[in-house]
Amino acid sequence: MFKNTISNIARIRQVAEVLIRYGFEDVVTSTALRRLVPNSRRRSWLEGEQAVFETTRWERIRMVIEELGPTFIKLAQALSNRADLLPQPLIDEFEKLQSNVPPFPVAEARAIIERELGQPLEEVFDEFEEVPLGSASIGQVHGARLLTGEKVVVKVQRPDVQEKVRTDLSLLHELVRLTAGFLRKQGLSNPQDIVDAFERSMTKELDYTSEARSMEQFRKLYEDYDTFYIPKPYRELSTSRMLVIEFVSGCKITDKAQLLAWGLSPEKVAETGMDIYLTQIFEFGAFHADPHPGNVLVRPDGTLVLIDFGMVGRLTKQQKYAFAGVFIGMARQDARSMALNFRRLAITSEIPDMRAFEADLSQLIEDFASLDVKEMSMSDLADSLQDVIYRYKLQVPGAVFLILRALVILEGIGKVLHPRFNTFEFVRPYGARIIAEQYSRENIQNEALYTGTQLLALLQTLPTDVRQIVRKISRGDLRLRVELSGYQQLMAKADELVGRGILAAVTVAIILFAGLSLLGHYSPQMPYYRGLPAITWWALAVAALLLLILLLLGTRRPPRRRKPE
Repeated sequence: MFKNTISNIARIRQVAEVLIRYGFEDVVTSTALRRLVPNSRRRSWLEGEQAVFETTRWERIRMVIEELGPTFIKLAQALSNRADLLPQPLIDEFEKLQSNVPPFPVAEARAIIERELGQPLEEVFDEFEEVPLGSASIGQVHGARLLTGEKVVVKVQRPDVQEKVRTDLSLLHELVRLTAGFLRKQGLSNPQDIVDAFERSMTKELDYTSEARSMEQFRKLYEDYDTFYIPKPYRELSTSRMLVIEFVSGCKITDKAQLLAWGLSPEKVAETGMDIYLTQIFEFGAFHADPHPGNVLVRPDGTLVLIDFGMVGRLTKQQKYAFAGVFIGMARQDARSMALNFRRLAITSEIPDMRAFEADLSQLIEDFASLDVKEMSMSDLADSLQDVIYRYKLQVPGAVFLILRALVILEGIGKVLHPRFNTFEFVRPYGARIIAEQYSRENIQNEALYTGTQLLALLQTLPTDVRQIVRKISRGDLRLRVELSGYQQLMAKADELVGRGILAAVTVAIILFAGLSLLGHYSPQMPYYRGLPAITWWALAVAALLLLILLLLGTRRPPRRRKPE
């Protein structure tokens, strides 16, 4: 910890200065960060309001993130999909964040590619475009042509990006350690877990072989689909720092004019896209998590192409059934069914008042049931569901928020292409299909087999476990560990009273000693003052000092009770 703090001290001080600049001096003054800010800068906190205070707190948080750089922006973008952790106004601000990073020199890109391949660029590529097709915080993309003639795109990581990300992740851990108490008081109960999860995500994103595996998985799932295509990754030419992918031409899915010029029906394209995406969620349980228009292309023959598989979401079978059950319960206007499926979906769900939870879901159903089909919006529904999840602190899988976000994006695309596009009309048949799958003979048999296997395993180990417990009881080795909570203040008060009692006893003993000292017979060398021996005066002085201490302890105000974190 100390080593990390020293190595990051300059960057942490910079973070503290940025927080202050945007009006978050309470974050600094309430945490250990205040020690890193000089006194001259602290005094300026008390000077009049700055222009930055004209913005909302949520806007200022976004400004801080933007100034701190790409790693922090990526963390905020990841948190924008977690409505169970953050309030909606902050999520709205995080969704505005863009990692606009200029490209790095092509000479460095070529050097990295040659180092990864272990051979000169010309021995692999017949052509290599100098100007990148796109640039992001992790890497950039160049067009190229293999010696065999195939057109490809090459994703290459930025120089030293892995070291920079590791440094920023170390900094994030240190910042959370310094501000954990403050963050918990603001309602963020597990800041360290969030950073740990983000670290795993970033580590995976820095390994391009993970994206190549995802592309191969989707190619296998959709190998029989004529209307959907995933580019081929060249695994033999790819490493953890560079990725070679088949080049696919096409227009953005929102380019309605080009679709019409090719003789394609925009309405049909929108319906095909929605059908493919819902198939990913409700049939395969694996889905492309970032279907914005730039990542969805359309070929002249109407085939849809998904690119950039850096973000992929997954649902287990049980999560898939529970997620579908939420929508089915809403369609049936059954708040209790929605509540039960929410609890099935949640990783942990300690809802103190299920009646209030069902009442809120019932109100949500009524709000949407009164709307005409044309008035329904996936964006409004997603916001409402996320608000319920946040208020009741339901810890649901992160994939759920990725799905809601993706459905909102797809609805936006659909409305550009299809004047009568309605997301709910597409979801409804999949809900019915999920119910049929959930209660199919095959699934019931599988569930029964799984339950039977678990029960059999329990019965097999139960005699051994019982025998061990009985043996420990007979030998007197059985130990119970009990954890008590809420007794810290009582123990502190008891310690204080015991300390005062000891001090009072010592004071009384010294006063008694002073009285008894008057009866003693001393040598002629013993000095006397006002007729009393010096030893008596010393004893009385010590007793007076102890009495003063006792009086001060008795009049001291009790410390303010800290709120539980």
